[in-house]
Amino acid sequence: MSQITIFKAKKIITMDPNCPEASHVAIRDGKVLAVGGTDCAEPWGGTQSRDDRLQDTVLMPGFVEGHAHMMAGAMWQYAYAGYHDRIDPDGKLWPGMQDIDAVISSLKTHEAALPADTPLVAWGFDPIFLPSARLNRHHLDQISPDRPVAVIFSNFHLMCVNSAALALAGYGPQTEAEGVLKDSAGAPTGELQEMAAMFPVMRRMGVDFRSLAQQESSIRTYGKVAKRAGVTTITDLFSTMEPEDLEVMLKVTAEPGFPLRIVPAQGAIGATPEQIAAKAKSMAEQSTNKLRLGAVKLMTDGSIQGWTARVKWPGYVGGHPNGLWNTAPAQIYELCEVMHREGVQMHIHVNGDEAAEVSIAALEAAMRKNPWPGHRHVLQHCQMMGVDQFQRCAELGISANIFANHIWYFGDQHAALTIGEERAQRMDASRSALDAGVNITLHSDAPVTPLAPLFTAWCAVNRQTMSGRILGEAQRISVMEALHAITLGAAHTLKLEAEIGSIEVGKEADFAVLGADPTAVDPLALRDVPVLGTVSGGEVHLL
Repeated sequence: MSQITIFKAKKIITMDPNCPEASHVAIRDGKVLAVGGTDCAEPWGGTQSRDDRLQDTVLMPGFVEGHAHMMAGAMWQYAYAGYHDRIDPDGKLWPGMQDIDAVISSLKTHEAALPADTPLVAWGFDPIFLPSARLNRHHLDQISPDRPVAVIFSNFHLMCVNSAALALAGYGPQTEAEGVLKDSAGAPTGELQEMAAMFPVMRRMGVDFRSLAQQESSIRTYGKVAKRAGVTTITDLFSTMEPEDLEVMLKVTAEPGFPLRIVPAQGAIGATPEQIAAKAKSMAEQSTNKLRLGAVKLMTDGSIQGWTARVKWPGYVGGHPNGLWNTAPAQIYELCEVMHREGVQMHIHVNGDEAAEVSIAALEAAMRKNPWPGHRHVLQHCQMMGVDQFQRCAELGISANIFANHIWYFGDQHAALTIGEERAQRMDASRSALDAGVNITLHSDAPVTPLAPLFTAWCAVNRQTMSGRILGEAQRISVMEALHAITLGAAHTLKLEAEIGSIEVGKEADFAVLGADPTAVDPLALRDVPVLGTVSGGEVHLL
């Protein structure tokens, strides 16, 4: 019989209502054998050992991040150009840049160290925080008139490139392509919106998110990023994994000591709906304990702060035209029908409320044709969804993964510049979703915002913006509701609630190791609770 290891903690928050708190947890074969007091494992006999390394910590179920991207760690091989301070996978602080001149200066320094034939790629930039002229090719030409330069915006739905990069793709006054912005004289400004416009430049500059994410080093770095955040299960939404990539993923995730369970969702592009469904089902057969496959992600609209999300009347407050469809409504209907019919779970990107409206209607139409109890389809972001839409989700069994981080990062800008005060008050409406009976989780969309579930929970609890105001007090949720959302709520969206999300007998021994009790601190201090590491399958991984 395998050895039993008993961990002692200052407090164990189990998220199991039958035993909400404990002081000890017993583990055998990587799973929870018993939870309770010092003698909880006594009935099991056998060889038992005690591990007191965690006796001064608080344990929670390992956090589950239901919307992130595996390039979150690998993006750091590019230059950081963001407004906010960020910490890289090794713990180094990168100060944010508060004006375009600072961005240009930083990128000039980076450019000077590059080999002559290497394009300059930066990421994390967001013009909505900068009151000066919008970043354009003339700014980036100052960095280099000859070397291709691309600055990927923080939302990953837009980018700005210099004249050399535009030339690589053949973009000029003659270009008539959606998403290639032009100035009053008809020349491209350098700003490219959404993938159809961005991809020709990215391909020629060698910016390949698939290869970036699927390298062995990137997968291991993902594990490091997750450990710093207390995350033990994480998604890779919109994966473009090919068979050779799957071999790498299986190899790395099976390595002893790898601290993370990864749940990729294949991007629903590049093939017919039937082919996409068949690929998802084929991949599902190769799932392991550390790698769960078989879901897909649909990309509908764009980004609200980039004015590319599809919003209902009256549109954007600044007079911007409505956003772009990455997948046309007719295609959304077709994809939903086929995926649902074939038993493939869908995660559907919906930032704007028009995109949510189309997606809910498409899912309802698919369900009418082919009933499937327990489908667990998930709307992702859900930023502008109203009470009526959440009620329909509850009726249809659709979960909502809410982008709560936007309240702090972009709340002030949304109220002033994108959708106006009234709609901003109900953005990322966790309270409305819960009251409607919808299963919710909360997410970071890393690397769009940093992977930090306790911060994400803090956003949903406090709804405080960068200026310190409370944006939408009526949409606040309790600390326990937020902690449920980043554990069991997220596990439910991944169809894994029988295995993870709480500390109870039979589940994986996956824990977040904390330096304080998140249920005991002031709700405003929730984001400051220290993360000391994780336990994955009974293996301790401290920072």
